[in-house]
Amino acid sequence: MIEAEGLTKIFFDPKRGGEFRAVEEISFTCRPGRIFGLLGPNGAGKTTTLRILATSLVPTAGRAAIDGIDVVKDPAAARARLGFCTGATGIYERLTPREMIRYFGRLYGSPEDAVERRVEELLDLFALRPYADTFCGRLSAGNRQKVSLARTIVHDPPVLVFDEPTTSLDVLVARTVTEFVADCRARGRTVILSTHIMSEVEKLCDDVAILHRGRILLHGPVAEVKERAGVSSIEDLFFSLVREA
Repeated sequence: MIEAEGLTKIFFDPKRGGEFRAVEEISFTCRPGRIFGLLGPNGAGKTTTLRILATSLVPTAGRAAIDGIDVVKDPAAARARLGFCTGATGIYERLTPREMIRYFGRLYGSPEDAVERRVEELLDLFALRPYADTFCGRLSAGNRQKVSLARTIVHDPPVLVFDEPTTSLDVLVARTVTEFVADCRARGRTVILSTHIMSEVEKLCDDVAILHRGRILLHGPVAEVKERAGVSSIEDLFFSLVREA
């Protein structure tokens, strides 16, 4: 489970005249076996929120927990329960997929024999075996993203965070990624998906929060929020809320 209560993050930005509130008073809950969509345009505060959950940013105010573990008080334990994947793969170009997955398995402290078994499983799961010993710098964007997904789940975490994972991918690889996200839900994982692609939310998400200028405008089960707003699609809901904000 992911719990966020009153999350606020303030940066100092001289270009904006001092303080800049990237997110303000954000609260939501993501439950096991469901996909929670965080929907908003670029600059809405989605990535800042997710980086707080991933322990790479400390909130200015508020609290967040991964499976009941406070991300500020015990970040190492929270990270052990979390897999985080972004569209910006950030993989090491001079390592091979096999080496990358193995390296991250060791970082999480898994036993060596378990790491080796997991590496082989993930090479097959993401159809990476033909490229297993090719330098990542020589891989296509799609295969690089597959490596990023594999390293995200090498420790088999119960909570998964995807930050715009299909950005810049071709339609075939994007389909592979979205199928993988749906499979995580089927396996009972807690999943949060940040995106600005309306169709992904419509297709994948059980719950949604619409984020704009650092604030949540509306959140709840997808069918319920559409019915409440009297619209037939997430796209119509999004634009009606943003215009009024």
